[in-house]
Amino acid sequence: MQTASPQKLVIEVGQATSVSALLIRPKDARACFVFAHGAGAGMAHSFMEQAAAGLAERGIATLRYQFPYMEKASKRPDPPAIAHATVRAAVKEAARHCPGLPLVAGGKSFGARMTSQAQAKAPLEGVRGLAFFGFPLHPAGKPSIDRADHLAEIHVPMLFLQGTNDKLAELLLLKPVVEKLKLLATLHLVEAADHSFHVPARSGRNDREVMNEILDALAAWVAAI
Repeated sequence: MQTASPQKLVIEVGQATSVSALLIRPKDARACFVFAHGAGAGMAHSFMEQAAAGLAERGIATLRYQFPYMEKASKRPDPPAIAHATVRAAVKEAARHCPGLPLVAGGKSFGARMTSQAQAKAPLEGVRGLAFFGFPLHPAGKPSIDRADHLAEIHVPMLFLQGTNDKLAELLLLKPVVEKLKLLATLHLVEAADHSFHVPARSGRNDREVMNEILDALAAWVAAI
C-alpha cells in the first residue's frame, strides 16, 4: 500500500516564530496523531517517517512538526515554555486541517514529555488522549521519577509504548508510575527494545517487526478511546 506524500505546512507559534510541519491524511482516516520528535532528531528522522507511514496504513493521520530549536539546527532543546507553545500551535493546526477527526497528541521521548507537560498545565483543545513512544522518565544512568510528577494532572487516557531495555525508563520505576495513574494509563512493553525501539539480533526479531507491534498497539488503543 502506497502512502500519500506528506503535505508541507508552516505553523505559526507566536512572537515571530514559525516551524515546519508534515501532514499525512489517508482517505480513510479515523483520527489524527499530533506527533512531536525526540531531542536529537527532527520530524524527518527515519523513525518518525516510518511511524507516520505505518499509521497512515492503519487509518490514522499524522501531523509531524519541528520544535523551534530543531528548525534552527540547534542542538540545545527549547525551554519548556516555548516547547509547550509549539505543541499547542501544532494541535490547533491539526484541528484546522483535520476537522471532525478525533485528536491524539504525543511523540517520541522529548516530544512525548513536552506534550504531556503542556497537557498537564492546561488541556490541549480537542485532544482525547496522549501517546508516548519511549517516555523519558529519567536521564540515562540517573534513575528517578521526578519527571513523572506532572502526569497526575492529566485527565485523558495515556498510552506508554516502552522497550524493556530502555535506559531512560527503568521498569522498576516506570511500572509503579503507570499503576498510580490507574485506568487512565496503559503500558505496552516491547521485549528487548531500547529507547530507540531497536532490538538485538539475539532477540529473534528485527526493528521492522517492533515498529509493526507498537503501531498496532497504538492503533488499537486509539480505536478503544
